[in-house]
Amino acid sequence: MCAIEAGRRGRRVLVLERAERIGKKILISGGGRCNFTNLHTSPGNFLSANPHFAKSALARYTPSDFTALVEKHRIPYHEKKLGQLFCDRSAHDITGMLEQECRDSGVEIKTSATVRDVSRTDAFVVRTDSQAFHGACLVVATGGLSIPKIGATSFGYDLARQFGLKIQEPRPALVPLVFTDADSKRWCDLAGVSTEVIASVPNSKQTFRENMLFTHRGLSGPAILQISSYWNGREPVCLDLAPERNLVSELLARGREPANWRSLLRDFLPRRLADRWVEVHPLTGTSDSALANAERELRSWKVLPAGTEGFGKAEVTAGGVDTDELSAKTMESRKVPGLFLIGEVVDVTGQLGGFNFQWAWASGFSAGQAL
Repeated sequence: MCAIEAGRRGRRVLVLERAERIGKKILISGGGRCNFTNLHTSPGNFLSANPHFAKSALARYTPSDFTALVEKHRIPYHEKKLGQLFCDRSAHDITGMLEQECRDSGVEIKTSATVRDVSRTDAFVVRTDSQAFHGACLVVATGGLSIPKIGATSFGYDLARQFGLKIQEPRPALVPLVFTDADSKRWCDLAGVSTEVIASVPNSKQTFRENMLFTHRGLSGPAILQISSYWNGREPVCLDLAPERNLVSELLARGREPANWRSLLRDFLPRRLADRWVEVHPLTGTSDSALANAERELRSWKVLPAGTEGFGKAEVTAGGVDTDELSAKTMESRKVPGLFLIGEVVDVTGQLGGFNFQWAWASGFSAGQAL
């Protein structure tokens, strides 16, 4: 996106791509159909040490701008849910579109180009195994640490540090959570069981009502991936397994017998989960206080994970180049003129559902306008 915009403005642009093809993360996203944006994108969908930083770029390049580009290339797409837009066919449509736009803008792309060294005198000098390239401006669009098997490295952070830029500590985000040994014994044989929950964490106003999935190691599913970005690694995750239900009232309508409690849970939870819940959290009685306590346990199940599944399974990286180092309008370094950093390498992390792609397009467009 940055190269396209700079090329349109008559700049001579070279893209150095470490992989053998562009857009590997685009190609695996959305189950291969690329959730390329979200209609409801707003600054509130992003996590950063400076929650205001993303506002400028997001306002300059909106979901409708990218959708117009998709429509220009006659790529069929659909809204899946919650404003999430996906390709009807394949994510290859998006990478093909971007490559075509690069060609039309006179942008040169070199793949399998591993950068070995970057320096700066009068201009930036970028050296690969076989060549050295000189340019007045250098844009770092190297992504984060998530999914190393497709090529993610710390290169962008290392380069930022080389030029004296501060880094907010990178950590896995949109990532499954791992049970402690004790919880693993109680719950992991339910792997594959899914149910709707409301997920939250202490000291955050964010809540997510979506499905949760038991795995052979812990918890995943959209609700868990979303809340993982806000989890501080120390406090429990709170899960409401009965959103908007008044279980005591529903039980009293059936009768206070413990068998009715199990029957009630089976009405809205998967049977295996309902039965396991009753085993792990048996009714302590049928008094009003005992029933209220049973509902409270189900509506606020506190799980303290042992950790996350790490960068190998994380969809994105939280943290990154400190936004205080950059212009919110242009993404240019305040310390190093001509150095721009965009996308996931920056400390701006979107929620699940196309927001991280929209940040990539918007930050790339903003830098491309300034080059």
